[in-house]
Amino acid sequence: MQTSSRKLLVVLIVLLALGYAIYHSSGMMHLGDFSGAKLLFAIRHADPLLLILSLIAIYACYALRSLRWKLFQRNLGPSRFIPIYAMTLAGFAAIFLLGRAGEPVRPLLLARKEKLPIADLFGIYALERLFDLASAAVIAAVGLLLFQSHAHVGETAGKLETAAKTTGSLLFAGVIGAIIFLLYLRLHGSALLERRMQGWVIAHGWRGRIAGIILGFARGVQAIQSRSDLALSVFYSAVHWFFVLLVFLWVSHSFGGSLSTINLGDAMLVMSFTLVGSAVQLPGVGGGSQVASFLAYTAVFGVEKEAAAAASIVVWLITFAAVSLAGVPLLIHEGLSLGKLKDMAEHEKEAAIEGAAQQGDSAQ
Repeated sequence: MQTSSRKLLVVLIVLLALGYAIYHSSGMMHLGDFSGAKLLFAIRHADPLLLILSLIAIYACYALRSLRWKLFQRNLGPSRFIPIYAMTLAGFAAIFLLGRAGEPVRPLLLARKEKLPIADLFGIYALERLFDLASAAVIAAVGLLLFQSHAHVGETAGKLETAAKTTGSLLFAGVIGAIIFLLYLRLHGSALLERRMQGWVIAHGWRGRIAGIILGFARGVQAIQSRSDLALSVFYSAVHWFFVLLVFLWVSHSFGGSLSTINLGDAMLVMSFTLVGSAVQLPGVGGGSQVASFLAYTAVFGVEKEAAAAASIVVWLITFAAVSLAGVPLLIHEGLSLGKLKDMAEHEKEAAIEGAAQQGDSAQ
């Protein structure tokens, strides 16, 4: 009886989470003539096979992320794919539930599961962010080139182009800076950096936080031990983002009509604007990946508002919310409530700094 009640609770939580996601995302478009009924009507006539393929592809993306993490983690200790994949799903479900505050949950879960130092896993997390940043910069650059080849019209498209160029430039600057820092760490090692920042670590406060982040990133860089590790990491990243691109393509085609004319290059353009929308506030319209993809569909490709809004929301649901289908049950299985997740997110900085201080002492 207890098992049946537990399963029912999991199903209810997942349904409520997805219901909230649909309600929240439909309001992001600010369309007075777009209702939940129209969204359901559009989805009802979508091709279910393409939507299922999109769902499978996004879970394959989490598997690729797990393989990349496994590659980094194997130089630190135990590195098993199944636990990493499970905690990856649980960690991204925590982001869905808590927003950006839930991002530290994944390395904390993996540290607890694999019994590894928290500071080292936050280093891997920082390295993973670098790969994602580099991928986003490449996608933004390709998207801008594709944007030049389309006959887009309207003031909104111009504002979107300006936002894309600004964000793309910032991303490239960030990637160049990170690569220079990475080369410095690989040439001179992280031991010297740890010794120089030991005073900041002991000082705690904002200096301790900055020291914990920098030292974590330095340890993450050391997880790449050879050229083959680097090549395999780049390969996993490229395939991951190609699968995401397929999701954009398949979701667009699933609605038919003018969306069925979207090709792979067009999907790349929509995806690049979606990444920009998730990073910046668009002038005159606000922020949000759904808004950016909606504007790309309507301003660049002339898609009808209802179809564009439905496609934008479904893309967001599959790429962001769908992880809760498996992730929320895994969080419950780990005995984690929403309150415990918040506590984990709040204490992650102190835990990472403490781990950095301990490793710094052992290095002396």
